[in-house]
Amino acid sequence: MDDDHNSRLGSHVPPVDRLGRPLRDLRISVMDRCNFRCPYCMPEATYHEGFRFLGPKERLDFDEIEQVARMAAELGVTKIRLTGGEPLLRPGLPDLVRRLCALPGIEDVALTTNGVLLPRFVPALRQAGLRRVTVSLDSLDPVIFARMSGGRGSLPAVLEGIDAACAAGFEGGVKINTVVQRGVNDMDVPDILARFRHTGVTVRLIEYMDVGNRNGWDRADVVPSSELRARIAELWPLELLPPRYRGEVARRYRYADGAGEIGFVSSVSAPFCGACSRARLSSDGKLYTCLFATSGTDLRALLRGNAGDAEMDEQLRTTLSRIWRQRTDRYSEERTRQSALLASGEQAVRQEKIEMHYIGG
Repeated sequence: MDDDHNSRLGSHVPPVDRLGRPLRDLRISVMDRCNFRCPYCMPEATYHEGFRFLGPKERLDFDEIEQVARMAAELGVTKIRLTGGEPLLRPGLPDLVRRLCALPGIEDVALTTNGVLLPRFVPALRQAGLRRVTVSLDSLDPVIFARMSGGRGSLPAVLEGIDAACAAGFEGGVKINTVVQRGVNDMDVPDILARFRHTGVTVRLIEYMDVGNRNGWDRADVVPSSELRARIAELWPLELLPPRYRGEVARRYRYADGAGEIGFVSSVSAPFCGACSRARLSSDGKLYTCLFATSGTDLRALLRGNAGDAEMDEQLRTTLSRIWRQRTDRYSEERTRQSALLASGEQAVRQEKIEMHYIGG
């Protein structure tokens, strides 16, 4: 952390958790709804027409989100990512982006989206100060894309959204997130890479994870990053790049021929919990300290209490600091141990986790 950021923190000592990890990143889910039904996140069988999502008054409003983000910035957060559900379904999102970008200490505001609505919102998001865009895209094969989006998505619309984001010239660039499942889309990975080589767009290949409880996750469906890298290297040799910062999720490689770079997110085969600096805020105001959390802390009740502004800020700051200092999460590392127990015939403990559409990716 630089001296300027230290001065902005004032007398508030940035907290570290019980494993010595600082709080640097805040992921904010602004909407629990989505216009896709990806089986690994929101399977249609569960999230059907009759499913009850949050009502507008149940979600944090922009003032409340800004207040949490401001206190988080005072405690060391420098990066914010807006997620969902599909965040572009949230009315007025560019206004929230503008407000978050203006907060002291916040250096980077990014967005993760399925891309369909990007052409409509890119100009306003760019003007509001958004630095980076990540688009989820699991296949370029129309049949497989339809399967992996639950039959709701439009591949041409997603590609149009990616093109619009590239044309806007976001300072931090455009990335593609591809969740790879064995026997589903793993053979399509070269097509995605080939399309975005030489474009400046970074494709990140994500191991299929057991987020939530409803996606029918099986470890046999995971394609380890090492296997993918070997396959890709047969087509295009790769060179390892150093991490840009502590806690970077993706392991980065560049094409030896200069065509750009790709990333691998290996939560299953090579857990990176030891450097995790991320907290997550759900759209109804619960704070979670892990993507695989089983419970969170309700901040909405605190935000909607009767305290005055100064008192509310202090209560919120104290609560955020306490939550982070008590944090011990390292689920992906523990998952490896649980798998070993199962393999040896011992009984493993199954925990009900928060769903991905609710907590954000």
